[in-house]
Amino acid sequence: MALISFFNRDTRFFDLLEHGAREALNGATAMRKLVPALGNGATETILADLSQSRRKHKQVANEVTEALTQVFMTPLDREDIETLSNSLYRISKTIEKTGERLTICPPGAPLMKIQNEVEAIERACGVVVDLVGWLRRGPRLENVRDAHEQLQSVEGDADKQLLDHLRALYSTEQDARLIIFWKDLYDLLEKITDRCRDVGNIVFRIILKNS
Repeated sequence: MALISFFNRDTRFFDLLEHGAREALNGATAMRKLVPALGNGATETILADLSQSRRKHKQVANEVTEALTQVFMTPLDREDIETLSNSLYRISKTIEKTGERLTICPPGAPLMKIQNEVEAIERACGVVVDLVGWLRRGPRLENVRDAHEQLQSVEGDADKQLLDHLRALYSTEQDARLIIFWKDLYDLLEKITDRCRDVGNIVFRIILKNS
């Protein structure tokens, strides 16, 4: 059954899912701004934005869960809606956790060396916004496939960067505090890209199921 046949039943779930995707992007944008700000001490406002975005997303996720118990007909399978909502929230939650770790970096840690990864995460969250938005509009499969492949590429690049970073870390870094900090931070950054890829996989499966 084509997705378009579902769209007129109830738009609230599309509204909520799109809101959640935008909050994930807002969090990624705040994290991108946080990296250079840490060296200048201008972090409180950005951290507040990041935390507020995550709280808003939590409220959205709760509203999705509540709405699923209140309606009989849903535009997509209930399990798909809940799985997608939860996966979107995991992006925001992991971004906030990463931002918090950035603020406790040991003195002298060159945070700008992760700028490329942080910018890639922001772009990936932008793709997530597009993917979730297409659910409402009844996308062409090839468009979704292209976006899905973009997220797969970002996740693959993140895996390679993680290995490169760890290789350099274990061969040159002597301070145990820095080794622990960087290892934890690299793992969190990779996890965010994994979360974005997971959302891409879910949306792609939804499209295939309903097209």
